[in-house]
Amino acid sequence: MSNVAALRPEQAVDRFGYRHIGVTPVTPTIGAEISGVDLRQPINADVAADIQKALHDWRVVFFRDQDIDNDQLKAFGRAFGPLTPAHPISEGLEDHPEIWERSVEEYRARRNRNDVAPPGREPPRDYKGWHIDITFVANPNRYSILQGVEIPPFGGDTLFTNLVAAYEGLSAPIRTLINGLQAVHRTSGYDGADAKLRRDGRSAGPFAALHPLVRVHPETGEKLLFLNPETISHIVGLKEPESKALLDLLFYEATRPEYQVRFHWKPKSLVVWDNQAVAHAGPIDYSHFDLPRAVRRITVAGDLTRGPDGFVSQPLEGELFNVLG
Repeated sequence: MSNVAALRPEQAVDRFGYRHIGVTPVTPTIGAEISGVDLRQPINADVAADIQKALHDWRVVFFRDQDIDNDQLKAFGRAFGPLTPAHPISEGLEDHPEIWERSVEEYRARRNRNDVAPPGREPPRDYKGWHIDITFVANPNRYSILQGVEIPPFGGDTLFTNLVAAYEGLSAPIRTLINGLQAVHRTSGYDGADAKLRRDGRSAGPFAALHPLVRVHPETGEKLLFLNPETISHIVGLKEPESKALLDLLFYEATRPEYQVRFHWKPKSLVVWDNQAVAHAGPIDYSHFDLPRAVRRITVAGDLTRGPDGFVSQPLEGELFNVLG
């Protein structure tokens, strides 16, 4: 793939407005590859501003051939704001508490637990792992940055979906209906399965938060579906069948193929997504391959979410997702 689609650099500046990076869109609605940046070196404010613009334009951006260590990964993340601890529940690396490492073996263990679990009152919804990061707190992270550490030659892809496009694709009556609704997000069985006493003394949960069903993006002002199938328990003020039916409709809309991009990992790849406007799923095929896979993630601190009616998210249980202090 060329650095800036099929355009000469001066044309790319005219079309997209980027002056310090190359940007190659992957689909018309979401995803772009970034070139012309070496993350082994600190990025300056101009490069960071271009990358942030690309995040707002394309929601998720992909870097290739970035051979960086943990300190360089964190330095890159800090160009966009203060970093959070690795996760509200799970511990980060001992020498790098901001970094959360995940391996495919953990996903397989989760699947095994689910396979032997007794049936509940209702079968669990199956949305193939779609989620927004850490919405069981009232201030989910702003951006997520994921680095490939051990990548198989095939399998382990990640999907991303554009929640702004999903909201804009709804009919006007449905948008009017959901603009003033709120939903409860709780620690999922997946997030809470390994909760234990933390080294840093922070609470490991449980967590719960009340969020608007439609979020106003704090930087662009766009409206988007704020949906997390893994943590939403119900919509406040609706009867249970109404809540379930509406959530099923919105989850379907949010994951329509035309709003998605699929990222095929390679060694030394790095992905940054706007967690304020994107849901993702991955590794989507972990149960079908036996090769090792490991990734490391850092997150940039975010704000309380706001709805179009002015509602501000509220913590219901547990503390906020604060930066390391």
